Amino acid sequence: MKNHFYTLLFAFYLCIPNNINAQDDPNDIGAWYMYIFETRFQKDSLWGVQGDVQHRNYNVIGDLQQLLLRGGITYRPKESKLKFFLGYAFIIGEKVGDSREKTIENRFFPEASFPIKLGKGIYSSHRFRYEIRFIENQDLRTRYRYGMFFNIPLNKPVIEPKTTYLSLYNEIFINGQRHIGDGKTVPFFDRNRLYGALGYFFKKGLKMQLGLMRQTSNTSGKNQLQLSLHHNF
Repeated sequence: MKNHFYTLLFAFYLCIPNNINAQDDPNDIGAWYMYIFETRFQKDSLWGVQGDVQHRNYNVIGDLQQLLLRGGITYRPKESKLKFFLGYAFIIGEKVGDSREKTIENRFFPEASFPIKLGKGIYSSHRFRYEIRFIENQDLRTRYRYGMFFNIPLNKPVIEPKTTYLSLYNEIFINGQRHIGDGKTVPFFDRNRLYGALGYFFKKGLKMQLGLMRQTSNTSGKNQLQLSLHHNF
């Protein structure tokens, strides 16, 4: 268990990009409030539905940054730990401050994920996602995402009801289509998200997490509080 924990920390170190030149956002901290759900059409079905609703603020509350609505169909092949997800997201973005000027994005994406258990008590999963993005007043954009996620029980040997656990993830974003219209371009590296939280597993299919996510790009960085409810039914 100890050796697996050190391996995990080393893997996280390798995934964190060097953003020493990033400047903090003038709004010191923002907040994301999230409801994440997943279900299968039937108990033993290979097919299901997954989605989430996110209310993202420039500050802790009151100044909307994004409202994100996302959902789609999942498929789990027989005798495999793989999960495939074909999804769609609708995003409304606003500028910081009193402006109510909105930007609309429609996003389609295929995704593949798989779990890997490290030892007895470290649960990890890996996710690859390819995004096709239609952003208002921009040309078609694409983006690649890779994230690795870890849950580590703190008060029990394994994660089960009434377990407090540590949740960690790191996700890197790479832009595909660099030219976005009107002579504008975006960099190869889009952003990185590094996250740590405490979670509590209330009962089968229901858990909550409260944590802090650090989001950085080549030019900026910001801390985001995250409160998320995870619901499998």
